[in-house]
Amino acid sequence: MTYQIVIPVIAAFAISALLGPVLIPFLRKLKVGQTEREELKSHQKKTGTPTMGGLMIIASIVVTSLFYVKDYPKIIPILFMTIGFGVIGFLDDYLKVVLKRPDGLLAWQKMACQIVVTTVFVVYMWCYSDTSLTMLIPFSHGKYLNIGWWAIPLMYFAVIGTVNGVNFTDGLDGLATSVTILVSTFFTVVAIGTHSGIEPITCAVAGALMGFLLFNVYPASVFMGDTGSLALGGFVASTAYMLQMPIFILIVGLVYLVEVLSVIIQVAYFKKTKGKRIFRMAPIHHHFELGGWSETRVVAVFSIVTAVLCLIAFMGI
Repeated sequence: MTYQIVIPVIAAFAISALLGPVLIPFLRKLKVGQTEREELKSHQKKTGTPTMGGLMIIASIVVTSLFYVKDYPKIIPILFMTIGFGVIGFLDDYLKVVLKRPDGLLAWQKMACQIVVTTVFVVYMWCYSDTSLTMLIPFSHGKYLNIGWWAIPLMYFAVIGTVNGVNFTDGLDGLATSVTILVSTFFTVVAIGTHSGIEPITCAVAGALMGFLLFNVYPASVFMGDTGSLALGGFVASTAYMLQMPIFILIVGLVYLVEVLSVIIQVAYFKKTKGKRIFRMAPIHHHFELGGWSETRVVAVFSIVTAVLCLIAFMGI
């Protein structure tokens, strides 16, 4: 138990914590600083804070997981999705902050890359994995939903939606980090209880994020950037599928869902009404900020909500 649970947490935490003092000054020298939106006056002081800190998270997860790949082969597809989406995020960040292309990857380029990575995972799950695509139904006392080949388009929707939901959540110091620590902890407990064989990587993610949080908590000295947020989205989506629990993303990942929906609703309403807004600003964490909540309060409330939702999800298993 210690080998596959405690050691991955400690190892990933240590690697992440040790990488911080090395990587952050390096990123600062490269001048890969964050650019904040002008509407957020309280965020202007963050301009120039190093981004692409997701490299710390990915490196910690990869190094730790490599020690377990031989004995726990089921972590390979999760590791692939984490790295695959992390590479997409890295390319986007690199274009933005190093090559100074404000838009980074164009929308169609980013979506095409996400579809390619997701397709590899879909093919693996459909053709080569012994993990069924039937989905555990919450609060059904162990019943599974089988939708046949419709599971394939659903997987694209679930994976890409989750990835972008985590990406939109990463807008405040420690927000995406704190929420995903709780989500990865939930998956770890489930993985242990079901003997799924993926607990080393879920533990590694939790440890890596705790180490990263040392530098990402308010006031952050580094941001994860798309490098980290897309990688975490890939982790959450693939882990849910390896556990046959994609429906549970709607519960434990409700914050991700609300964040991405707030953006969709805001943009659609803005276009339909030719300039009117529903939220003060989207994603929704900025709505609360502009409503007078401090950044730390938003992070605390969203984290508490996620913790409660994780407990509710446990009841629904």
